[in-house]
Amino acid sequence: MKTLNVATVRQTTMRCGMTANALHMRMCGQALTEFLVAAVAIVPLFLLIPLIAKYQDINHTTQTASRYAAFEAMTRNDSVGSWKPPSQLADEVRRRFFSNADAPIKTNDVAGNFKAQQNLFWRGPRDEALIKEIQNDVQISFGTGNSASHSAGFTGTSDGLPFLLRNELNLPANGIYTANVSVALINMPAGLKFYEPFDQINLRMTRSTSLAIDPWTARNPAQIEGKIANSAVVFPVGQLAAVSPIVDAAVTLIDLPGGLRGPRLGRLDFWRDVVPEDRLRTRN
Repeated sequence: MKTLNVATVRQTTMRCGMTANALHMRMCGQALTEFLVAAVAIVPLFLLIPLIAKYQDINHTTQTASRYAAFEAMTRNDSVGSWKPPSQLADEVRRRFFSNADAPIKTNDVAGNFKAQQNLFWRGPRDEALIKEIQNDVQISFGTGNSASHSAGFTGTSDGLPFLLRNELNLPANGIYTANVSVALINMPAGLKFYEPFDQINLRMTRSTSLAIDPWTARNPAQIEGKIANSAVVFPVGQLAAVSPIVDAAVTLIDLPGGLRGPRLGRLDFWRDVVPEDRLRTRN
């Protein structure tokens, strides 16, 4: 049996311990290097998260504002002979969407550039407003050409075969109406590496909403009757009125006991969908 020297064992243990310490130090150095390399990318991204959130919020607000501008045309357009003036619509968009959300909405009120009427979330790293001049930086336009006129907001389409009687019934066919809202934002301060390239991109957000604002609906039965009665092709009143007595007499002869009445040809008011008064319930 071989006998181990105590000095040899001690030297072997010390040698193994030095190797373990060196390995541990090498691993610690590698982890620190990996962290520093990752931090180069992660720290700027972490610092940009608030800015990206502000951009996203402004983007969402711009989309909502374009919907407001487009749906406004649903109630005021050529069919009622009145458009909301573009300048008034622009003031409403600025005040109601890009101003302080807690500020009261007043008639003919316009948004100002002072802090009390600004959205306090939309501010840069030096507490500057991301929308510098709201009257100039928030704009509305119409159509694909970004015109200042409502009339240029339409994109025409082909009605096709099913709508050959459109002109006969005096139905509008201006096409699809588009409203655009555009917002220009300031650049981030220069000299801060983690804000690059936001310090020189001249960011402008534009969002659009398109609608068919003349869907051929009517305000009441009288409007429908007027469109049909004025068309000799769709509803020849004269010819129908001439044969109506003959048809009424024939219907009466066919079923005398029942007392049937004729179809009242030439009279659109007879066919109105009106609820009888005895079917209506009133509440005191």
